[in-house]
Parts: sequence; C-alpha cells; structure tokens
Amino acid sequence: MVRPRKPRWVSVLPTVAYFKPKGIPLSALEEVVLTVEELEAIRLRYLEDLEQEECAERMKISRATFQRVLDSANKKIADALVNGKAIKVEGGDYKMAVGRGMGRGGFGRRAGGPPSVCVCPACGHEQPKVAGVPCSQVRCEKCGTLMVRGD
Repeated sequence: MVRPRKPRWVSVLPTVAYFKPKGIPLSALEEVVLTVEELEAIRLRYLEDLEQEECAERMKISRATFQRVLDSANKKIADALVNGKAIKVEGGDYKMAVGRGMGRGGFGRRAGGPPSVCVCPACGHEQPKVAGVPCSQVRCEKCGTLMVRGD
C-alpha cells in the first residue's frame, strides 16, 4: 500500500494565476499548469533566496521532496518560456501556513502582504495600492501602462 502524500505548507497564495505570451490569442496557446506548492518552492528558493534546507523546513517536507518539487516547477516554466505556452497556477496538495509573519493575517514583506504603492515600470509614477486590486490590473494615471508591485 502506498503511503499517503503529505500536504506542502504554503505561506503566500499567488495574486496572479495566469501568464501568457503577448500577442498570441489564448485559444491558440497550450497551457502548462504550475501547482501552488511549485510556485511556493520557486518563491522561497529564488525570491527569498533561502537555502534548500530552510525552504524544505518552511514547506514541512524533506529536502529531497523539495528538490523534486523545485525541479518540476523549473521544467514547467522552461517549457512554457521556450515553447511559447501559457502558465496557469492552480491546484496542488497544500495547506496554508498560519501564524506570525506567515500566510493570511501575517505581517511584513515575507508574509506577502500587499505593498502600499503600485509603480509604473515605464515612467516610474507611483500611486497608492487599492486593497483587493492587484497592481498588475491597474493602469498608470500618467501613461496608461500596467503597474507593478512596489516595495
């Protein structure tokens, strides 16, 4: 009998769940599905710049399992970038981490809390972040370019 799979612990849910190549209609694209725990592995290892051992501890999995999750995520992202596929973030086997500085209700940058401003990558204009509206869906008041998260 196979041992039941342990859920991976995730601190931050994605604010954007879909990425696609510009200029290609969605109906013409193949899709790669990246699970929430694969995105969390990418976030911890590359954005938080943590060592694999600490990443594995935070996700409450072994180092070997973390490496497999990270490898799977890297392969999917490479496939999408090289072959012009869309990336959809959904599903997986995970639990939300709760507590000080983690997950919903947490505080600070590590908790993935919303920034106080959205920044225009084209002209540098900053405008206040509206709660519940991702910066990636807000257009710059000055030039009309889609905004990005500010720190």
